[in-house]
Amino acid sequence: MQKTFVRTLSPAVFELDAERLRRGYYTDAYFSNTVRILAKLAALGYSMETVAIGDIEVEMQFFPRRQPFAVVCGVEESLAMLKECAGYYSDTGEFINTYAALEIEAVPDGTLTPYNGDSLDVKPVLKVRGRYRDFALLETPILGILTEGSRVATNVYQTLVAARGKDVYFFPARFAHYKVQPLHGYAYSLAVRAYNLAHEGSARVLVSTDAQGSYIGIGGSGTISHASIACFLGNTTETMLQFCRIMPKTTPRIALIDFHNDCVGEAKKVMSAMFRHYWEHFAEGDLAEAERYVLYGVRPDTAGNMRDVSVAPTGDKEEDNGVNPRLVLNIRQGLDSAWLDWNLAAPAAEVAAQWCQQVKIIVTGGFDIARINKFEARKVPVDIYGVGSSLLENSRGNTTDFTGDIVRVKLAGDWVPLAKLGRKPNQNAALCRVED
Repeated sequence: MQKTFVRTLSPAVFELDAERLRRGYYTDAYFSNTVRILAKLAALGYSMETVAIGDIEVEMQFFPRRQPFAVVCGVEESLAMLKECAGYYSDTGEFINTYAALEIEAVPDGTLTPYNGDSLDVKPVLKVRGRYRDFALLETPILGILTEGSRVATNVYQTLVAARGKDVYFFPARFAHYKVQPLHGYAYSLAVRAYNLAHEGSARVLVSTDAQGSYIGIGGSGTISHASIACFLGNTTETMLQFCRIMPKTTPRIALIDFHNDCVGEAKKVMSAMFRHYWEHFAEGDLAEAERYVLYGVRPDTAGNMRDVSVAPTGDKEEDNGVNPRLVLNIRQGLDSAWLDWNLAAPAAEVAAQWCQQVKIIVTGGFDIARINKFEARKVPVDIYGVGSSLLENSRGNTTDFTGDIVRVKLAGDWVPLAKLGRKPNQNAALCRVED
C-alpha cells in the first residue's frame, strides 16, 4: 500500500508570491504561450481525434539528473505552490483554484534519489496528473526550486562524506542573493539529517544567518570577525574578553586567530587571558560565571597568499600558505601545551590542562571536498570545517538539474503512455500519495 505524504513544514514559511506565480510572471514564455493556446481552444470547443485538446489531462514526472544521486530538496515548496497556484483565471478575473482535481505523488524532502545517466531509467520525485493548463505555468518555478535546493543539499552531503561526519559550518550566505538563504539553509539541514541517517553520524546543523535557519526554527550562530578585531584596534584578546563579558553564555566562544598572521601566538594570548578569568570565577565556586570564559574553539582563516609565522617555508605554496596541515598541527600543539607557560600551582594546573585540551580547531578559507579529503587523509586534527562557496557549486562533476516531462495522457478514461523520444513513464518506490 502506498504511503501518504506527510508535510513537515507549514506552507506559510515559503512566503509564496502566489499572485504572480498564478499569472506566469516566473514562467518560461513558451509554457505561458501553451496555456494561452489551450485555454482559447477549450473555449472554442476544439478537438483532435475526439480529444478536447484544450482540456487535455496529462501525467508529468519530475526527476533529478545528478549522478550518482541527489539529495532531494524543494518538494514541500513545490507542493505548496501547486496547492496555492494550480488553476486559472475566469473571464471576470477571478482565480479558480483546481488543486483538488490534481492527483499528486511526491517523495519526502531529503530522499536520496539515484540517477545513472539514462533518461529512460529515472526515479521521479514528483508526479502530477490533471488538466495540463491548470499547472503548466508552475513547471519553471518547480524545476528551479528542486534544482537549487537539491544542488545545495547534495553538495553538503558529499562534503560531510569527505569530512567523515565532522561538523560542517554552513558559510555560503555571502556568495548568493539574500533571498535564497532560507532555501539554502533548509537544504543544508536536510543533507545533515540524511547523512546522519545513512552513516549513523552525529553532525550538527550550524548556520550563520537567521534566514538560513528560518524554515526549521533555529537562529544563526557566530562569534567575532576580522572587522570586530579591527574595531578593538587589532587587539584580538580584548575583543574576545568583551565578547565573553557581553554575549550570552549559550554562544560558543570561538577566537579568530589570524589577524596578525601569528595563529599560535594569538591563540595563546587569548587563552591566557580567558583562563585567568575562568579560574578566578571557578576558584570562587561561581561556575555559572566561569562558563563565560570557556574557549570553545579557535579559527584560523589565513589567506592563500600568506604564510603564518609558525610555518617554516618549504617553497611549496600549498604546504606553506593559507590554512594548511602544518599550520593546524602547530595550532593543536600550541593549544594543548599553552598552560605550561602559565606557572600554575595545583589544582589550577590540572584544570588548565583540561581547559586547553578541549579547545577545538575550526578551519575556514577556501575549503571544498578535494581539500577536505586531503586533510582527512593526512589525519590533520581539524574538529570542524567552515565551508562556503563550494556548497553552491554547479560545475562539471556535480551538475544538478531537474527535468519535467509529460509521459502519459488521458484518453477515453485511460492513461496512455505518450512522451518525447528518450523518455517514458517511470516509477519510484519512495513516492507517497499527496492527499491534502
